[in-house]
Amino acid sequence: MISFDNTEKAFISKSDADLIRSYRLFKIIGNPTFVKLGAVFTPLALNLHLPIKGIIKNTIYKQFVGGETIAECDAAIKELAKYNIGTILDYSVEGKETEPDFDACMNETIETIHRAKNDVSIPFCVFKVTGLARFALLEKVSAKGNLTNAENTEWECVRGRVHSICEQAYKFSKPLFFDAEESWIQPAIDDLATENKEKFNKETAIIYNTYQLYRHDRFIYLAQCIKEAKEKNYHIGAKLVRGAYMEKERKRAAEQSYPSPIQPNKEGSDADYNLALELCVKNIDCVSICAGTHNEQSSLLLVDLMQKNNIQPNDKRIYFAQLLGMSDHISYNLSLAKYNVAKYVPYGPVKEVLPYLLRRAQENTSVKGQTGRELSLIIKEKKRRKK
Repeated sequence: MISFDNTEKAFISKSDADLIRSYRLFKIIGNPTFVKLGAVFTPLALNLHLPIKGIIKNTIYKQFVGGETIAECDAAIKELAKYNIGTILDYSVEGKETEPDFDACMNETIETIHRAKNDVSIPFCVFKVTGLARFALLEKVSAKGNLTNAENTEWECVRGRVHSICEQAYKFSKPLFFDAEESWIQPAIDDLATENKEKFNKETAIIYNTYQLYRHDRFIYLAQCIKEAKEKNYHIGAKLVRGAYMEKERKRAAEQSYPSPIQPNKEGSDADYNLALELCVKNIDCVSICAGTHNEQSSLLLVDLMQKNNIQPNDKRIYFAQLLGMSDHISYNLSLAKYNVAKYVPYGPVKEVLPYLLRRAQENTSVKGQTGRELSLIIKEKKRRKK
């Protein structure tokens, strides 16, 4: 039986000093006021070149980020691999808006594929379409707006970048995630993912789309995708997550007076997430799953579904995934029981990955019980080690 209460396994890779550092960090980001102030003043301090980069790099950056470059992530990759945990290199630079920046992001993503191609400890690659396209263009395409000639040309460049990345993933048989983003640009992302799934997923799942189950329409969309894949004879790669833009989504819906796409409560998200797991396992002949979750109950449900359907723990069609620096009690207990596990390992310069880091801090503050859970597990392990 899998138990996520086993802190000895959960923190097997952590020294006493690592535990103390993590304890102090989660205490800080468990304070909503501190996080709100940090979200305002940290970017300002960096822009003013105040000497805080070292503080960031030795605290929240060290907890959640692998390094500034692919090469700097090697230590994290090797450390995770010791415990049968894979790495998903995630180039987490955001907010760029120029064609040279988009080309640079495409090239960097392709470099992650080249780094991963002969390394079994990097089972997946990932990218955000917003790294390759203007947000406003994605919004207009998603709304089915009439594009100008210039915008049509720009959109073809976006499609070309996405295709180039997918083509490299296919060439080296390295599964690739399309990350999900805000609901008002997601239709364009879905269309790009579908276009490339149809092309590259004939033999197996190389292209994965991400389904955010905190949206009330995504379970139905997932079912439609599976149905369509069966009709057209290709495989589905499904990364299942709850979601990361809840507050932004609800705020925009309220401001623009349209129904929120977000589930009315957490129970709705949990129910749809678990239904999605069941649907994917039921269709495992044509669906490969990455369960991106920090939820113990959903993780245990997937273990149970695998056992009931005689799916071996190391079956490559099913992976569990968590973020670096979070939910090690899930990651390590599963990996040590021989299940396939991977950690998202973001990388990039401190200033460039700051939006990602601030989201992690806000997530730990806003998600019910997240910080308290991390702290309670660290305290439990510290007490165990003192005995």
